[in-house]
Amino acid sequence: MGKQILIVDDDEKIAKLIEIYLLNEGYTVFKADDGYKALEMMDIEAIDLVVLDVMMPGLDGITVCLRIRETRTTPILMLSAKDGDMDKITGLMTGADDYMVKPFNPLELVARVKSLLRRASYAVSVPQQQQEHIIKISSLQVDKETHTATVEGNALKLTPIEFGILYLLASHPGRVFSSEEIFELIWKDKYFESNNSVTVHISRLRDKLEKEMDGEKLIRTVWGVGYKIEG
Repeated sequence: MGKQILIVDDDEKIAKLIEIYLLNEGYTVFKADDGYKALEMMDIEAIDLVVLDVMMPGLDGITVCLRIRETRTTPILMLSAKDGDMDKITGLMTGADDYMVKPFNPLELVARVKSLLRRASYAVSVPQQQQEHIIKISSLQVDKETHTATVEGNALKLTPIEFGILYLLASHPGRVFSSEEIFELIWKDKYFESNNSVTVHISRLRDKLEKEMDGEKLIRTVWGVGYKIEG
């Protein structure tokens, strides 16, 4: 069965436009015109990705994103009529994986969807000598095969991007990765200047790790260079 995508937007014309392009790519498409219906649909169908508008009556997209992230790591592409770094950061901090501003090119949206779906099953390539399927650092255990991370047996609720970043750093202990390297390896896209995506996701990942690891700071910032995890 093909991938199932949920479009959540109260603008019927935009939702229909997105649907046409996604159907053309062979995806199964579901639609919801408000946040409550979207959450109901998530409980009924096995949704592989959500295209989620920020501004909606009733339950807005930010709240829907937060609700989804309570129990799921389903990739989320947020749409908004607002531009600017703060809007993007707000969307990403709620757990969104990517962000597009309206009006957008439907072909670019399809490309973003494909990229997100690839990343959801993404496994970072590591040197042959590091192909062990479980990595242990301090109380953290990262399992490449099951795509899970645990701290003393407690599972971390990580999005595909967060897991990708964690696995990348953990599988190369001591190596410093720049924001550009992380973005291009995980997002599989060209890095552009003033992109805050890596910073936001690193911050969110750190919060989750430190909460479970009693404040232990596993991810280190090397100022002016990038990020690393010591072995």
